[in-house]
Amino acid sequence: MNLQRFAWNRSRATKFKSATNWVEWLWLLGLFVAALILFSVNLGGVPLATETETQIAQVAQEIAQGTPGQLKWLFPTWQNQPYFDRPPLIPAAIAIFYKIGGVNPWTTRLPGALLAAISVPLLYGLGREVFPTRLPALSAAMIYLTFFPVLHYGRLAMLDGPVLCFTLLMMLSVLRSRRDLRWGLGVGLGLALLALTKSGIGLVLGAVALLFLAWDTPRLLGSFYLWIGAIIGLLPAVGWYGAQWIYYHDQYSLSDIFGRSLVLYRLALNEHRQPLWFYVSEIAKSAWPWLFFCLYGLHLAQENWNWSWAKLTLIWSGVYLLVLSLMMVKVSASIVPIYPALALAGGAALAEARSRPSFRLYPRWWTVGLLLMSFVATMGCVYLSVLQIATGFQPVLMMALASLALTLAVVAVLIERHDQQFIVMLFWGVYVSMLLWMSSPYWTGDFSTLWLP
Repeated sequence: MNLQRFAWNRSRATKFKSATNWVEWLWLLGLFVAALILFSVNLGGVPLATETETQIAQVAQEIAQGTPGQLKWLFPTWQNQPYFDRPPLIPAAIAIFYKIGGVNPWTTRLPGALLAAISVPLLYGLGREVFPTRLPALSAAMIYLTFFPVLHYGRLAMLDGPVLCFTLLMMLSVLRSRRDLRWGLGVGLGLALLALTKSGIGLVLGAVALLFLAWDTPRLLGSFYLWIGAIIGLLPAVGWYGAQWIYYHDQYSLSDIFGRSLVLYRLALNEHRQPLWFYVSEIAKSAWPWLFFCLYGLHLAQENWNWSWAKLTLIWSGVYLLVLSLMMVKVSASIVPIYPALALAGGAALAEARSRPSFRLYPRWWTVGLLLMSFVATMGCVYLSVLQIATGFQPVLMMALASLALTLAVVAVLIERHDQQFIVMLFWGVYVSMLLWMSSPYWTGDFSTLWLP
């Protein structure tokens, strides 16, 4: 009789686990579809907007035009000169799309946008590893998806969308390796992809992962799989730079390459010299409307620092921000890899708000801040409506601001009434507002056309 009861309980547990797996896969699929829509809409409707976009597009075009014997995918060129600035992974991927769909802004941006869209379910999976329930992981994924900097840079033909995807792959592998050491090889894969995309950022994020393990699970620092994965991860970048040296050593000496890099660094330093607090101001300008909840989530992480999600959030956001702030050259796009950590903090804050009892009011500064943002968005909408009458520009941006203003006002009222439905309303309203914004010709951030007749 006891054996029969045990078998029945085991069968029920197996069915429950199977149903849970199906639910997880449905959430992953839903997040990917939502991300794919937001990252792909109107992707080719705007010409290449930045110097980096045009440079990467030119490198990719020269790779696509090269013959198999030239090995342009391994030895890329820019304007028929050796291209040492960045590893060739993303330009080579764009070159493949050029061969399929031709050379145009859509095929130029599509590889990075696809990788950025994949990063959304990856963040959800990461959240499921560190949070005990689904709600904070799901909230973090939705916050991350609707962060304007993530959307903006992820859609451009730059390296930031791929960097986000490969970073989250590496961090997810780090977390999964706590339960299965073989995932240490996944850490190496993510690190290798980062190294072949943006080597310097890859080293910083790899250091963040090691610091997290040293605090959270120090026994893993002695894992054979982890260090084999790390070595495998560094080999592709070392191999690529070594191949450049072997291939070009008759034309360029080490001093020539070093001198060229030094000149480029000095030019970048003159153009991008910024104060120490530059990246803090960038986050403060770009992380709305989620900044309120992210700051509260960081406060919760400090109070619950013994939890894995808190350790990861604090180390990721704190160390990465500190390292970038100490660098002499500061570029706005370099701060993008911090947004997954901020999204995790915001997800924790919204989950705490969802479970908060009715006698505990929400922070009043949430209401005040959202109402202030709603007022600013309304004034922007009024200004654009006047501009639309004068110049006849496309009103999609005005609709996006109107949607955002209405959403924030309604959410502020719901928060003041302690209505937990404000979370769903906020997600849906911000998603629709961002979808409208990305549908406009101004999503690249170039608003100069607003004043053109």
